Amino acid sequence: MEEIKVGTLPPEINLESVAVLKQLNKASRALGQLKGEVSKIPNSQILLDTLTLQEAKDSNEIENIVTTDDEIYKASIDETVASITAKEALNYSNAIKFGLEIVKNKGLLTINDIKHIQQIISPNHPIRKIPGTVLKNPKTQEIVYTPPQHYDEIKKLLDNLERYINIPEFHNIDALIKMPIIHFQFESIHPFFDGNGRTGRLLNILYLVQQGLLNIPVLYLSSYIIKNKSDYYRLLQEVRTEGSWEEWIIWMLKGVEITAKETIIVVNKIKKLMDDYKKEIRSNFSFYSHDLINILFKHPYTKNSFLEHELKIHRNTASSYLNTLAEAGLLTKVKIGKFNYYITCSTCW
Repeated sequence: MEEIKVGTLPPEINLESVAVLKQLNKASRALGQLKGEVSKIPNSQILLDTLTLQEAKDSNEIENIVTTDDEIYKASIDETVASITAKEALNYSNAIKFGLEIVKNKGLLTINDIKHIQQIISPNHPIRKIPGTVLKNPKTQEIVYTPPQHYDEIKKLLDNLERYINIPEFHNIDALIKMPIIHFQFESIHPFFDGNGRTGRLLNILYLVQQGLLNIPVLYLSSYIIKNKSDYYRLLQEVRTEGSWEEWIIWMLKGVEITAKETIIVVNKIKKLMDDYKKEIRSNFSFYSHDLINILFKHPYTKNSFLEHELKIHRNTASSYLNTLAEAGLLTKVKIGKFNYYITCSTCW
């Protein structure tokens, strides 16, 4: 079948079928539950720091940039020991936080904002101005899709996408249905020489925050995409070739439902672990404080300087606290490079 070239939004078809609305209801309910569970953790920065690193790992893995949890945690507190792939993951994590600040401060996501986000993810790869970019089947190297080739067309489509993201009246439809439309459009425009997939997946979560469906970016679809990678690419292509919007939107909404439920479990595990540590340290150690618990969970790899700066205590005192907790089995002490680090059980999340 002849390929449908990417056009402007909104799609000129009814996207609110019975099947879409049924899955929308499930996704909305699960997302609302996740938002409620997240609100029960007083310091949301703990979730932000922890879950963004996991998403960075998963999103990069889709692009065959593979690293381990351990490498990422180490790199997050000492970039001098970071592998190349761990640095890529840190870039992605930093891009999420940068995008969150934009959404919180402006309430908008402009194309300039997206360009800045992409430059954090994949520096020195600007918007395409030279024709020749194609998408190939990684196994057969067959060209499966040719995105817009000329800068003027790319810019026109991006301007249209910016209006679609930021002006609700531009398409009077539920924001959760718009999210997969935005993702499809961005991936089909394929505006950059590199980093399109990672930027597009990050755009998903920032859009949910912008729309007030979440307060912080803690729902990430990358793990869902990894488990269903062939379906992801197949459905994207079938929208282009057959206009199969319904199946694509339902698949993405199902991803929201599944991922929200999985994230609720993770959030509750973190909350329980924090409560366990709080009870144990408060019952057995005179130096317990709420701020100490936050530090241990905000930084899965903790070092003396974190306690020094955040608790305003002397280095020797910080070392004494951490060594005491390690001797009690609450932390694991390891030496990386020149420094000692203390690992909480949070590395098992």
